Amino acid sequence: MNDLIGRVLSFEKQVFPNQSALYAKLAAHGQNPKVLIISCADSRVVPEHIMQAAPGDLFVCRNAGNIVPPFSNANGGVTSTVEYAVTALGVRDIVICGHSDCGAMKALMNPETLQGMPNVAAWLRHSHAAHSVVAASYPELENGESVRVASLENVVVQLSHLRTHPSVAAAVASGRVALHGWFFDIQQGVMLGLDGDTGRFVPIEADRPLPVALRAEHRRATDIAPQGKAA
Repeated sequence: MNDLIGRVLSFEKQVFPNQSALYAKLAAHGQNPKVLIISCADSRVVPEHIMQAAPGDLFVCRNAGNIVPPFSNANGGVTSTVEYAVTALGVRDIVICGHSDCGAMKALMNPETLQGMPNVAAWLRHSHAAHSVVAASYPELENGESVRVASLENVVVQLSHLRTHPSVAAAVASGRVALHGWFFDIQQGVMLGLDGDTGRFVPIEADRPLPVALRAEHRRATDIAPQGKAA
């Protein structure tokens, strides 16, 4: 803790004075982030650092396994964060970011390691679909490979869960929000993005269009004319 306290003092004396105008603006006018990022709580994956974000740029929610439980009437931190970000802050993009060497995904693929951690085991039930996909579609993988693939498939599963949230469903249908699935390779320092057209993760590169899981476009299942008028 002494080292961390030293960094806090360094922030107060060296960093803050150089950004005091920005903090004054944020304090006076509030926050206006355009992106909600839901990432793993892993200490090696810091969204603000990876995205080189300034204070006020990102609305961040972190938890073990970058999980978004399907919507329910039971209150929860992730559900409340998503609802606030979409409804109150009006974010335009939501990113679910997984990563390599994920401890949560290791536990998902090796449930025997969860003895003594009943809450973690219960939390990871929200990722069981990813486990099933790996077991059914990648039966030839070794354990290390299966963890990486589970981490990728888990992002896809959590994006599906995200769309069950009413605030997100409404924003997606009206074309106000785009959804993104990312995967950060810790060792390589490379970010992959889910291409919704192909269903594959591809590198995010400067000379290529950004891969998007679900673009911000108006979506209606049908066109129904007002009652009494022809369609």
